[in-house]
Parts: sequence; structure tokens; C-alpha cells
Amino acid sequence: MPRIKKIFNYSVLLVSDEAGGEFIVLQKGIGFGKKIGDEVQIESESRVFVPITQKDRSQLLGLLDEIPAVYLEITQKIVTYAQNQLHTSLNEHIYLALTDHLHFAVKRQEENITITNRVFWELKTFYPREYQIGLYALTLAKEMLGVELSEEEAANIAFHIVNAQKEEEVRFDAMRAAKLIGNVMTTVSYVMKCQPDRESIHYSRFISHMQYFAERFFTDNMLDSDDDFLYRQMQTGYPKAVSCAEKVRTLICKEYDKMISNEEVAYLAVHIQRLAERY
Repeated sequence: MPRIKKIFNYSVLLVSDEAGGEFIVLQKGIGFGKKIGDEVQIESESRVFVPITQKDRSQLLGLLDEIPAVYLEITQKIVTYAQNQLHTSLNEHIYLALTDHLHFAVKRQEENITITNRVFWELKTFYPREYQIGLYALTLAKEMLGVELSEEEAANIAFHIVNAQKEEEVRFDAMRAAKLIGNVMTTVSYVMKCQPDRESIHYSRFISHMQYFAERFFTDNMLDSDDDFLYRQMQTGYPKAVSCAEKVRTLICKEYDKMISNEEVAYLAVHIQRLAERY
């Protein structure tokens, strides 16, 4: 019988089985009156959320300490629906990535931060099944959170579903990317006066953004819109984060003799703000 390793709340537990495998279990009241080490009876209709991979363990457990359990339930419903519709399994990293994304999407909406999906049309057109899954996710968010997310979020969710169906591919020089990311991280830590915990979910989020940024940078696919709305919005709401992002732009221009757009600076500022506000 599974034993409790951590109690997030009365309905969400981290348990381990006899073989030592770890699982997140969602079952109403399952943790009531229990303590770590106790055995638990999992009902057949319970939602066993996901086996914990070693790679995602610390980030996922850190995320569960911070967000309401309903986000886990929504993610589990989306993944189950997606696997049924696509007739395929998804990489287990989707549980961490999608839960974090959903929580961030709702937080952005609450703070009136608008981020345009620059590949909305392409995702909607070329990945119609995944896009429909994204629309299903929006329905769940409305039903379970009372939040109406924009249609662009359906495409963002579709992006996560597409990625979860395939192995990652090395598309640029990883050494150059690592150097770029390291330089940016040093600048952000110094300017924002923060030393992020490298095991935290916040650090993981920032590094993920920088990995995508590095890929765009070294493959000459940088975002460059004429619409500076997000940049101006961030300047007004989070001037310190924008100032830090501007220092990163100066660093990159000097190091690589290559400019980055206001749009890229704005997205970077969003993630700098998220990283810094936790430390």
C-alpha cells in the first residue's frame, strides 16, 4: 500500500509505492488526519496525477507548494483528454510545464499583462488537433477557475502539447547558448540584486525562457514586431525589470554585435520580474 511522503493539503499528497516510485495523488480528503509515513488507500476513481521523474522532481514539488491544487487537476484533465484525442502518450514533463503555464497565464491576466502569441495563426492552422485541445483547456479554466483566458492561450497550450509528443532536438550550438545564458544570468542577478535558488521553479522558468531566446538568437529567428505595446506596458508597470533587460540588450550588442528588438526586451523583462519578485 502507498505511503505518504509529503502532504500538500488534505486532498493532494506525494506518495511512494513499494517499488519506491513517487506519485502525486488527488483525492478529496485523502490526507485528513494523516501524517508522513502513514499508509493510504487510493480509490479506483482517484486521480493519480503523475509519476515523478527525477529531472522534474524538485521543480514540481516546489510548484505544488505554491499553487492551488485545482491547477493540477486541470492539467491532469487536459493531458488525459489530449492522449485520448491524439492516441499517443505525452512526455511526463508536460505535467510540470503545463501546470506552471496555466498558473502564470491566470496571474498575467489578473495583472493585466498582455503577451501576444506571435505564432498563433501557424499553431491554429498547422496543429488543429492540438489547438482544439487548447480550446478544451480554456473551457476547463472557465468552469474550474472562473477565468476566461484569451483564445491565444489555446495556441500556447497547443504548443506545449506539440512539444510533449516529440523528443527535443539540438538545433544550435549548445556551448554558445550556455555562455549567452550565463552572461545574462550574471547581469540579471547583479542588477536586480537577487541570487536565485538554482533548484527552484522560478529559476527553471527563467532558464527555459532563455533557452528559447538563445535558440531564436542563434538561428536568426528573433521576434521583431512594430507594436511596442508590451514594452510600454512593462516600462510603466515594472521599470526596474525593463532597465535590467535593457542592460542585457547592451551586453548582447557589445558581445555579439547584434541588436535585439523591443519585443524581445519586453518578454525578457516579464521573466526578470517573475524571477526577482521571489527573492
